[in-house]
Amino acid sequence: MLGCAQTGTGKTAAFTLPILHAMAKDPTAGKRKIRALMLCPTRELTAQIHENIELYAANLDIRSMAMFGGVSQKPQEKKLRTGVDILVATPGRLLDMISQRHVDLSSVEFLVFDEADRMLDMGFIRDIRKILAHIPERRQSLLFSATMPRPIVELSKDMLRDPVNVSITPESTTVEAINQSLMFVMKADKRSLLRHILLEENPEKMLVFGRTKHGCNRIVKILERDGFDALAIHGNKSQGARERALGRFRDGSLQILVATDVASRGIDVSDISHVINYDLPNEPEVYVHRIGRTGRAGQGGIAIAFCDEYEGEYLRGIEKTIRQEIPVDEDHPFHSERAKSRKGEKAPKKLRQGRRDGKGGRGARGKRSNSPPRSYNNRKSGEPLGKEKSGRSKKNQNQQSGGKKRRRSKGDNRRRQKHNRRGQN
Repeated sequence: MLGCAQTGTGKTAAFTLPILHAMAKDPTAGKRKIRALMLCPTRELTAQIHENIELYAANLDIRSMAMFGGVSQKPQEKKLRTGVDILVATPGRLLDMISQRHVDLSSVEFLVFDEADRMLDMGFIRDIRKILAHIPERRQSLLFSATMPRPIVELSKDMLRDPVNVSITPESTTVEAINQSLMFVMKADKRSLLRHILLEENPEKMLVFGRTKHGCNRIVKILERDGFDALAIHGNKSQGARERALGRFRDGSLQILVATDVASRGIDVSDISHVINYDLPNEPEVYVHRIGRTGRAGQGGIAIAFCDEYEGEYLRGIEKTIRQEIPVDEDHPFHSERAKSRKGEKAPKKLRQGRRDGKGGRGARGKRSNSPPRSYNNRKSGEPLGKEKSGRSKKNQNQQSGGKKRRRSKGDNRRRQKHNRRGQN
């Protein structure tokens, strides 16, 4: 089965409830074996699906567990030994456990790929093929995602056999309940614009998306400097830190969560009031997932996108993907006509590092060239460096040449004796 539906519409329940129903009607005798395997691209999404399964199966004799990296595998090994019916896992940690013979997938009846497009885009295709080699060919396979681009459909043909295609809404459309707006701003003014929005609207829960891990850390420092409580979650954070930040965001003790796209598929918080695209994503489909973190379960929400003078190309791709123009909001003190005029234009290429003028010294970006000193380049072949260049004493040079001193000839000894006699006279 190939399923496509907007984010926040209940895909997890759509594949979990029928699987639980089928397993409850046909229980297995003896030791528990893994009958259902659900693969996810991120740790957050893995934990979220496991929580939903435990909620749905609260009154059933069905056990499940979550398996992902970033934490000790000892508790996971212990739980596997007691027996598990449903395993929710990320591909990397699952392959590690398979290689250590802690996981047996020979009894899998249901195989689910959640957020399949993201999982394959993130480079998990090789891991998935290795995992498929351990799963029986006679199984039911299901792929679910909010977007289903053509390359992913072509790739899924290798994993599915004559699939039924169920598409609830056109791919890559945005939730109508979300109030979208676009703000053109110079890159240097993004910090001030974010502060302005926080002071003007005072959101209860705001999710801010950055493009890179270091960028998210910078945004958090900026917000803390301005007196706001914010935390970041991204791939460089430990799993414990990510869970604590997400836990505080869920219970309302944290107002602002700053995240990379690792969180755009794994945050299921129903009362996020604002989503801010501080940096526009370079993949248009990601925009749909980002703003889908608000407007969950049909509720309303506000999504604001910043577009600076270098992101016009990304904006054009996003509007082409969602098949609509995002309404422009010019009613803020940092509106930039220059950024607006560059909509659709490609960002200028970065200057290459290194030498620009064919000479040594600093390059165009102010960084030193990696070329060796000119005295080294201009010396004759076989000529040793001078003492001031090499930094070695004559003693060290003698040691590196074999540790032997030059033997004096008889003529040298006579001249030395004659010189000593003249000094005595």
